Amino acid sequence: MICSGSSVPALRSKSVQPVPSLSPALRRFLSRLALRMSGKNPPLNRLEQRATEADQIIEYLKQQVQLLKEKAILQASIREEKKLRVENAKLKKDIEDLKQQLLDKEKRKGVKPVAVPSADAATPSTSQPPDPEPIRSVAPSAAVNKDKAQRDGEDKKKKDKLEKKAGEKKKQPGGGEEEARTVDVSRLDLRVGRIVTAKKHPDADALYVEEVDVGEAAPRTVVSGLVKHVPLEQMQNRMAVLLCNLKPAKMRGVLSQAMVMCASSPDKVEILDPPSGAQPGDRISFEGFPGEPDKELNPKKKVWEQVQPDLRTDTQCVATYKGAPFEVRGKGVCKAQTMSSSGIK
Repeated sequence: MICSGSSVPALRSKSVQPVPSLSPALRRFLSRLALRMSGKNPPLNRLEQRATEADQIIEYLKQQVQLLKEKAILQASIREEKKLRVENAKLKKDIEDLKQQLLDKEKRKGVKPVAVPSADAATPSTSQPPDPEPIRSVAPSAAVNKDKAQRDGEDKKKKDKLEKKAGEKKKQPGGGEEEARTVDVSRLDLRVGRIVTAKKHPDADALYVEEVDVGEAAPRTVVSGLVKHVPLEQMQNRMAVLLCNLKPAKMRGVLSQAMVMCASSPDKVEILDPPSGAQPGDRISFEGFPGEPDKELNPKKKVWEQVQPDLRTDTQCVATYKGAPFEVRGKGVCKAQTMSSSGIK
């Protein structure tokens, strides 16, 4: 682009014009702003003062927290010290007890007691050798006498307890003498009983539940697995032989208190009949096997399991134990109806 010569001087005169001066109002504004920036403003001073106070308060709180921590540590140390003292006292007592037990055992073995020196006596002076004579003091002998009296008292108590237990075993039939007794049929409490009523077990099709009079104040409940062998009508008001000192046991929820004795084979079962004229409660006896039955057979001793294999009917259907018949004295013997040479259970 080509400019005319008249326009160039005009541009130069415009570029060199002087800067205009500031107005009074602008000068006042800038002065106030400068005063504020110089820190002479009271509100700003107050804020700075409060910030300083806040810093001091925070520092004070930090010191207090540190003091509380140190105090807590000190209290924990005191508690731990008390706990250690209690444990130390307990350990000291245990040591004294063990020492006493050791002395007692040595005395029982005939070892001559020797007094143990105290802590003071155990650290002799460097200028003077320890005197062995004070070790034999009167205190140990007194302690020995006390221990001996205490031991004698304990021995007497033990002796009285043993005598008391021995007396109780003598009073109880089949008690302490049970171990020494021969295992034979005299241990069984076999009695004549009357089956007063019989009904089917509510929860088992193969079981009867009977009420049986065995000569006691109340009839006993007996559970028998005879449903497949004896009709229900033949169970009513029937005489039988019962084993009465087995431990009662629940059979499908019903507690059975005795067992009906039967001649038994894999195919047939017959209830043993007592002799004519026998009454509920009559005891079954065996010639050659005297003795009173156990009050209750101990299942752990397996008395019934040892006796049962020798229970059999003979060729005349008479119930026997090793050839001795089941007898009600003065009234006769017990028999099966038709089963000879069969086991009894």
